[in-house]
Amino acid sequence: MTTAGSASTPGTIQHLRRIGYRVVATDMDASAPGLYLADRSYLVPPGCSDDFLPELRGICLKEGAVALVPLVDEELPVVGELEYDGIAVLAPRAEFIATCLDKYVLMDRLHALGVPVPETRLATESPDGLRFPVVVKPRTGRGSRGVTVCGSAAELGRVIAAGPYPAADLLVQERVAGQEFTVSVVAWRDGAVQAVVPKEVMLKRGVTKFAVTRRNDRVDQVCRDIQTLLRADGPFNVQLALDRAGEPRVFEINPRFSSTAPLTVAAGVDEIGGLVGQALGDGGRLGCEWREGVVMVRRWADEFLPEHEFDRYGIRPAASAAIPPPTGVAAAS
Repeated sequence: MTTAGSASTPGTIQHLRRIGYRVVATDMDASAPGLYLADRSYLVPPGCSDDFLPELRGICLKEGAVALVPLVDEELPVVGELEYDGIAVLAPRAEFIATCLDKYVLMDRLHALGVPVPETRLATESPDGLRFPVVVKPRTGRGSRGVTVCGSAAELGRVIAAGPYPAADLLVQERVAGQEFTVSVVAWRDGAVQAVVPKEVMLKRGVTKFAVTRRNDRVDQVCRDIQTLLRADGPFNVQLALDRAGEPRVFEINPRFSSTAPLTVAAGVDEIGGLVGQALGDGGRLGCEWREGVVMVRRWADEFLPEHEFDRYGIRPAASAAIPPPTGVAAAS
């Protein structure tokens, strides 16, 4: 399991260990808490580095890994290569990943297929006819990095001119004012949707902090349509908001497990553990029975280890300085 420092990974590592898996964790930052909760742990280069895949392959082969759960976007274009080493990679198909990681390509493709999306333009296009406020964001990226809301054409022009991104790398997207949802869609290589679990976002700061499972038939159908039309054939996360008419408008898709996957598990669908079992050929299909009204309260949690257990990892938090990220690249966690 990669990205041991993300909000959801430590708990997921513990969950997988509880249900019987031996878990090896990686991260580029030695202070990532999940590194100290796994059976074995390793520091790796950034996912965008040319050194990342060879290093990860070496770890997988050394540890006899049978499955990989990648949890950060930068890794997704390359980790599929590990399937040639006989390792089940818990991610969608490569074409789906490539489409989702370029948000402009994704919006264009969904619109062409009839999936409801916000009006979306490149920042190089004229702002004439835009309905403000609008969201300005990079074509690629995650965790709300570089995202700005603009209330007027003048403000939009200033943001584009003063920002760190070239205009060709920015999207200008209609801001859908209604309730936001983050939705787990559980599918595997046969293409069948096993479960759709919508979660109403109560508070989001980079990642979702508070959310509640909420049934919405139209949200469910739109997410199933995406699998039918684009064939992820692997786990993915749909981010959408309801417009004034209550119609879901998809504004992003993460081609991986969501950081809210623990809420999906708590509601009754073990999307990570279940798909790992299916990928290894010893697990049955998941059902779509889950509980509505389960609230996630994301928090810090203290863990306590005997010093000899901590020492056996061979990693110290200060060691993260040994692998500096390239200029302009954020830590994987």
